[in-house]
Amino acid sequence: MHATLLNGMNEHLKLEFKASHEYLAMSVWLAGHDLPGFASWMRKQSNDELLHAQKFVDHMLERDQPIELPAVAKPPMAWDSVEALCTHLLANEQAVTSSINELYALAETAKDRPAVILLQWFVNEQMEEEAAARALLGRIRLGGTGVGLLMIDQELAKGTVPGMPAESAGGSAA
Repeated sequence: MHATLLNGMNEHLKLEFKASHEYLAMSVWLAGHDLPGFASWMRKQSNDELLHAQKFVDHMLERDQPIELPAVAKPPMAWDSVEALCTHLLANEQAVTSSINELYALAETAKDRPAVILLQWFVNEQMEEEAAARALLGRIRLGGTGVGLLMIDQELAKGTVPGMPAESAGGSAA
């Protein structure tokens, strides 16, 4: 594996672990604000991010490449509102997408077919992740607080993201 690509993958691990940690913090905050559907959905997102990190680790292990597990900084533990939290969520997803796109370009330049195949999965995943984050943020902006927020919470408790097509409704955030 080209050294620049390997370095990029190790750097990308930071984003996946950071996202997992932050989504767990979001889950804690949401649970403390009596939004169990949101909290459950964010906990699932946190777990999904760990699985994403594991995909990179497995890829590098299968190719006998060195892995650098990053330290994870303490995440934010409070937000001004659910809308502010979801705005943060979308920004996280956009940062991950940017990193994936950079890695994909490096893999193509290096003609690293195994990495391109791995990263294509992530390109597709990030499209879903950003769409889910945008849909959730859009519904919160439409529904505001009170009953609208509770309705969104109930949908998330069912495992569906309001505003997402049925086949993508369970979309996971990265």
